[in-house]
Amino acid sequence: MNEELNAYLAKVRSEHSERVYFFEQGLGAEVHWFFAQGSEALKAELYLPACTSFLIGIEASIRVTMAQIENPIQVTELDPYKILNNKLLLSAHKKGLPVKLLAFQGEDNFIEKITSTAKPSPYAEIVRIRHNLCHGNILEYVNTELGESNTFFTPECCRALALTLLNISKAWAFGLGDFRKKLNSKS
Repeated sequence: MNEELNAYLAKVRSEHSERVYFFEQGLGAEVHWFFAQGSEALKAELYLPACTSFLIGIEASIRVTMAQIENPIQVTELDPYKILNNKLLLSAHKKGLPVKLLAFQGEDNFIEKITSTAKPSPYAEIVRIRHNLCHGNILEYVNTELGESNTFFTPECCRALALTLLNISKAWAFGLGDFRKKLNSKS
């Protein structure tokens, strides 16, 4: 009986820790809910809402943090032209935000991408995926394993992406939370 109780309590603690992770990072309610809802969507196997929530959370967290740096008193509006793109990532990088945490595994040229002056410059992977998913372009996730005449798309085709975005979001939230704490301690 004691082993069962301990196993149950460990499971409850683990679930609670997972549920409150994004709230504990100090990102603010205007940001942490996107990550929390993305995590909940992923648990419910709602892969498209999970992906878009993580991407919006990343974008919102950068936009809000940058606006707070520019106007530490109170942010009441975000610039509609500052969206998640290489230029915003570069601006955030210059302000000290840990944007390297947004690089996908194997994307060793992340900083080079956001600093590139080539026309057209290559998108950082997080930007490319944001643009595609948030504009409804899911074609790269269409399953073609059965041949060209048997292609299909279901939200499960984005499961791996959702898990990747969860891991990136966790690292990002932790790193950005640390950055914000240090920034606030200087004020």
